[in-house]
Amino acid sequence: MGQGKRQVLSPFRISPRHLNHHAGSLHSAPGSDLSRTVLIIPLRELNISFVRAYISQKKPLGGLLILLPQMFSLENREGAKSNEETDGVDLLKNVLAELEKLLIHSKIPYPVYFAFEDDDIEAVLADVKRNDATGQPATATTGGYKLVVSVPEPKKRASPTITNIQGWLSGLKTDGDTNQLPTIAIVASYDTFGAAPSLSVGSDSNGSGVVALLEIARLFSVLYSNPKTRGRYNLLFGLTSGGPYNYNGTNKWLRSFDQRLRESVDYAICLNSIGSWDNELWIHVSKPPENAYIKQIFEGFSDVAEELGITVGLKHKKIIFQIPDYLVCVFCVLANLSVAWEHEQFSRLRVTAATLSELSVAPELLESTGSLLDGRLFVNETAIVKSVKLVAESLARHIYGHKGKNVQIFAENSSLAVNPSYIKSWLDLLSQTPRVAPFLK
Repeated sequence: MGQGKRQVLSPFRISPRHLNHHAGSLHSAPGSDLSRTVLIIPLRELNISFVRAYISQKKPLGGLLILLPQMFSLENREGAKSNEETDGVDLLKNVLAELEKLLIHSKIPYPVYFAFEDDDIEAVLADVKRNDATGQPATATTGGYKLVVSVPEPKKRASPTITNIQGWLSGLKTDGDTNQLPTIAIVASYDTFGAAPSLSVGSDSNGSGVVALLEIARLFSVLYSNPKTRGRYNLLFGLTSGGPYNYNGTNKWLRSFDQRLRESVDYAICLNSIGSWDNELWIHVSKPPENAYIKQIFEGFSDVAEELGITVGLKHKKIIFQIPDYLVCVFCVLANLSVAWEHEQFSRLRVTAATLSELSVAPELLESTGSLLDGRLFVNETAIVKSVKLVAESLARHIYGHKGKNVQIFAENSSLAVNPSYIKSWLDLLSQTPRVAPFLK
């Protein structure tokens, strides 16, 4: 900056660009040449139509610096601290969602950066606004502030490595039983996508699913550590990569299974966005609701949900099942195949599966994948606790033959109770860990 305290800007864009322009504001005189000006715009003052017009009409602009309220910062775990910060939260979230969608799906010829509001940058913006109000833009001779970011030359990134993480709990075989035990899979995609990779932590999508999976794994590992309480089902836990990219990691993971293991999978439960709901969750399936396996899963979840005082609905969406490899490319081009839910990758390989989610409809491409507004403040850990209890009890009743019985296997205040502290710790960690695939270490 040309004067005052230096403000550090982090290059949050996927391909950060070199920046060396004077700062301006929305108070610039109408018709001003902004081709060498970086507009500093607080999200609270952002008119999305203004940004859309600049992009669609290809108006010259040096760059954009969007100032986000502190409620969207990675460090904000306890929530807004004043009424002023919470005023109009829903409106701000809507504006930010529209902005991110625009940035992701548009070709933008200038750099866009994000920073968080603080006293220093607000003082800078106040000075910039006063200067713009005089009608004399900042230049090398008139003074003002200059925003400078030096970045290396952009280069094409290699395709990210798909890394799936797998856990396994072996079921108990009886003496002389040579048959392979059936398997239940619990799965959650862990990576994210957003216009600002350094801010794409996906606390809800899908940090909540990852946290729930880890707690479910912990509970069943306690049960399975004792031969007297080990079930006659194998349990397969999968943290999968490539969620925003058609669940590509899930597809590769499933194709790595040998045929015997794949055929042993009784069903799979995929966990997606279960951290910000009140009283209703949805089970999404590919097979029709009349299917015996789907009825069994839904009835098992519904029984437990009723005891917990929550509602579980069922949504059926047809998919195109597995097609021959030599037709894959042609089919993908003609049908524009996309995977709306993770369970669809299982379904295409003829494995019964379902996705549990607070979302009643499938998100569009690159939506609900860990956006700028999907931070810790907007996730309710109590909702995750309820989700864990729902899934764990439903699975346990199926495994131990207690279907239709009001048996509390994971009762509160017992050694098998869901641990809210464990859930909170994992949620806090994931909410500070951006997980966009090309940038994961």
